[in-house]
Amino acid sequence: MPELPEMETYRQQLSRRILNETVTKVEVTRPKSLNISADTFAQKLVGNRIVRMERKAKHLLFHLATGDVLLLHLMLGGWMFYGSEKEKPDRTVQIELHFGEKRLYFIGLRLGYLHVHTPDEVIDLLHKLGPEPLGINLAQFRHALRMKKGTIKVTFVDQSFLSGIGNCYSDEICFEAGILPTRKVASLNEEDTMRLFQAMQALLREAIQAGGYMEEPLFVGDRLTGQYNDRCRVYDRNGEACLRCGNPIIQIELSSRKCFYCAHCQS
Repeated sequence: MPELPEMETYRQQLSRRILNETVTKVEVTRPKSLNISADTFAQKLVGNRIVRMERKAKHLLFHLATGDVLLLHLMLGGWMFYGSEKEKPDRTVQIELHFGEKRLYFIGLRLGYLHVHTPDEVIDLLHKLGPEPLGINLAQFRHALRMKKGTIKVTFVDQSFLSGIGNCYSDEICFEAGILPTRKVASLNEEDTMRLFQAMQALLREAIQAGGYMEEPLFVGDRLTGQYNDRCRVYDRNGEACLRCGNPIIQIELSSRKCFYCAHCQS
């Protein structure tokens, strides 16, 4: 599932390509991905422009010239591609937004959605999200941790704690900090908390600069999207040698989630 770095990469790359471009046509093959009828969706979009793009946690917000907001959550398996019909990947597309010859394809939205809301509705829908992990300081991070009692892994993926971190970066942050994701939050001392905070800040920034871990390119010639995938220290590397010590990376299941760590480098 795309997390904060992946959605931030999409926001930055798409902002350079579709802002203030007029939507000339809309195609919907999966109406369930919408919260309104496909006809009404097309009526709201055709002739309209996306004037601003914003990211909130794992959501993208496309602000329209008319004041409405497209709220996107890709969920598991969702991704996007921008290009011409000839360039389109050979994948099933649920929604297409046409910008003249170019199109924005929404792919794999079996669980994801692209909904139309007013700005007030968006605020109401997202108000339970926790703060952005790159927008808080150490004192705020420490205070938020005091409210939690579970494992570090489960705490990090809780979107009411911090918004935007999921399975991949929770494990990557813990490895960077040298702390087991299976530890209870209550076991952390001041030094542990500092290391987790610093690892979170550094690693998320690194992942954004490297385009996140989503391997599918956003457009033909895209050399940024997915470049963090080869930099993953532990995530999806079960049995591979740890980059620090050479011992095998371990995979377990923690609260029904995949969890990766090095038992030698993390404690």
